[in-house]
Amino acid sequence: MRLWKHELGRLLLLAGLGLAVGWPLGEQWAGLALGLALSLVYHLYQLRRLHHWLTHDSQAEPPSAAGLWGDLMDRLYRYQKVQRIAQERLRSTLGRIQESSEAMRDSVVMLDRHGDMEWWNSAASRLLGLQASHDRGHHITNLLRDPRFVEYFHARDYRDPLTLPSPIDERTVLEFQITLYGDGERLLMARDITRLHRLEEMRRDFVANVSHELRTPLTVLAGYLETYASFADQLPPRFARGLGQMQEQTTRMQNLVQDLLLLSRLEIDRSGSDHAPLDMVRLLESVKRDAEALSGGRHTIRVELKEPRALVGSEQEIRSALSNLAFNAVRYTPEGSHITLSWRPGPDHGAYLEVVDDGEGIDPVHVPRLTERFYRVDKGRSTATGGTGLGLAIVKHVLLRHDARLEIDSRPRQGTTFHCCFPATRLEGETSAT
Repeated sequence: MRLWKHELGRLLLLAGLGLAVGWPLGEQWAGLALGLALSLVYHLYQLRRLHHWLTHDSQAEPPSAAGLWGDLMDRLYRYQKVQRIAQERLRSTLGRIQESSEAMRDSVVMLDRHGDMEWWNSAASRLLGLQASHDRGHHITNLLRDPRFVEYFHARDYRDPLTLPSPIDERTVLEFQITLYGDGERLLMARDITRLHRLEEMRRDFVANVSHELRTPLTVLAGYLETYASFADQLPPRFARGLGQMQEQTTRMQNLVQDLLLLSRLEIDRSGSDHAPLDMVRLLESVKRDAEALSGGRHTIRVELKEPRALVGSEQEIRSALSNLAFNAVRYTPEGSHITLSWRPGPDHGAYLEVVDDGEGIDPVHVPRLTERFYRVDKGRSTATGGTGLGLAIVKHVLLRHDARLEIDSRPRQGTTFHCCFPATRLEGETSAT
């Protein structure tokens, strides 16, 4: 306020001087105009000095001036100094980020909101073949043209990573992960998992080969045990009891080998050549009959069909997944429980294939690990019921082959619901029954 009063006083002083000069000559208004013109010239002069300082030598001290102009220049100088310090800190931080990114073995690519490449580290140049002189500013899908990556990029669902071969060397396997940040910008990271991928292939091959080799001796053993069992009445009681136990364990081993072979086939075979629209009424009724046979009348099992569209997939695989869920419900729910097999509409025009029971339920701490191989909530109970510990792993792989996912809702003493969530792209037409 003091500075404004000072400038107002200067203006009044010049106007008064103009009037004083013009009064004796009878030109009061001309004198007043002269005084105001002098004030305008003064302000234009200070404005020119300010402009020259800002455009030619803003790093130096500001021009000296009195009053409001001096205060304005001092404030601008202090503001510029603060901004320079902030910019230096920001450049230093960016420099450290780039240095740390350069030290990473994983590829890091920064994309703008349109998907154009802004910056990347040297690992991205090595693994993805990016060249600063050609690729900067280009869209990421111009470089990574694999249809699976293009679909992954545009889907904007980056919860799970995507595994693809490197665009410059098919022998190198990369895992891509995209993260959204800021105003729609993306951070693309790709890491080399070739060694891990090869170890996983070796594991699958080993399991498949061992399971295949075990199948023949187990078949021979089961055959001989069945033959001996026909003469069980001629054997001493303790031998007969041991023969029955050997048959039970042989059958259990055969089921385990069969499940391991099925898992290996699901992991290796990705052709999908047998996919076709399925008759969901017939499929659910068939699984219901099998579950009732396993239950022996101890459970109430029913079917609900609320979705008219057919599921497109492999009947053998979908039947295997649904049977595993239904048989688990029979094995792990107490007598008198109710089990429902349903096919109903889901969100986003998709559909749910569900198995619902009102049994004991599962502690939420176990739910994230249920689809792991051989994971058991209660090892003693699972062994007693004849389970192999591979059923839900099979379900998970079947659903992955059908672009679906498994969701599990369960609470102790509140029952369990297994949702097989299929997208709209896996549905076709209407079933024969409604």
